[in-house]
Amino acid sequence: MKYYRDEDFLKKFGKRLKQVRKAKKITQEELAFRTDFELSQIGRIERGTINTSISHVAAIAKALDIQAIELFKF
Repeated sequence: MKYYRDEDFLKKFGKRLKQVRKAKKITQEELAFRTDFELSQIGRIERGTINTSISHVAAIAKALDIQAIELFKF
């Protein structure tokens, strides 16, 4: 099985995450603390350089107090 990676989708997801996070007035540092992720991981997700797991998406949504689907509205 070939590994699938959609660079455009990852960038759009990251941009949307950043948009939502900023609208909630939450820093990357605060989001990292709330999710127990490394700060650098939050940055890589927002830049679209890593393919994050669905479990991480759920944790991010919970930390932002939103439904996970909101992060896919791009």
